[in-house]
Amino acid sequence: MKMRIGNREFDIEKECYVMGILNVTPDSFSDGGKWNTIDAALKHTEDMIGQGCDIIDIGGESTRPGHIMIGDDEESERVVPVIEAVKSRFDIPVSLDTYKAEVAKAGIGAGADMINDIWGCRYDNGEMAEVIAGSGLPCVLMHNRNSTEYDDYPADVVSDLEKCVKTAIAAGVKKENIILDPGIGFGKTYEQNLKLMAELEIMNETGYPWLLGTSRKSMIGLALDLPADQRVEGTLATTVMGVMKGCSFVRVHDVRENLRAIKMTKAVMRS
Repeated sequence: MKMRIGNREFDIEKECYVMGILNVTPDSFSDGGKWNTIDAALKHTEDMIGQGCDIIDIGGESTRPGHIMIGDDEESERVVPVIEAVKSRFDIPVSLDTYKAEVAKAGIGAGADMINDIWGCRYDNGEMAEVIAGSGLPCVLMHNRNSTEYDDYPADVVSDLEKCVKTAIAAGVKKENIILDPGIGFGKTYEQNLKLMAELEIMNETGYPWLLGTSRKSMIGLALDLPADQRVEGTLATTVMGVMKGCSFVRVHDVRENLRAIKMTKAVMRS
């Protein structure tokens, strides 16, 4: 089974691909302020491509716990010039990390090849789903909640994601354009994040390809008692688990290290 993102085809059944994180924000939890100029963003993009990443994921608003929400215009002003610059200089698919329909619309106009929505088209009243459907682009629908209360965890995560899919398809998003994300670090306690990691194979029950995003997150920091810039090894452990349990994409800060971990894991699995 293959999925087209931008000008590339991804073998989502046999491979696991690396989505490199490009935060153009002043306040992201691990790299805020590092890449929020055009020159810095382009240099980091070049570095990640050189290290082997397959997709660049551009985000203009931090989604760390306690983050400050910004308006549509400000977020668009951050991401649109970067999307345009990356697309004009590099031959790589670009994903836009936003949950706001107007920002998505602006990003698509600038050349984004995919929308990565941390609220899975459930933040608004269907506007995001309609924007994605109208564009014909693929999307990542992530699991998220406003609380950490569940009746049957982690089965409720799958149930919530099925609702996201229903919203998207009802708006006209094609089934073959949907990627799911279990949402590690969102709407979950530390213990719940660990439990979901241990039972990630439940994502295969959805019938959709899925992405794992654990890079440098607080779950790793709490488990290892380490700051964000020292969580590479913990991230690699979760990446290996994700690959072994069937994920098709990983969203990471440290491209080279994660790509090597994926290749090694796949080599063993194929033996």
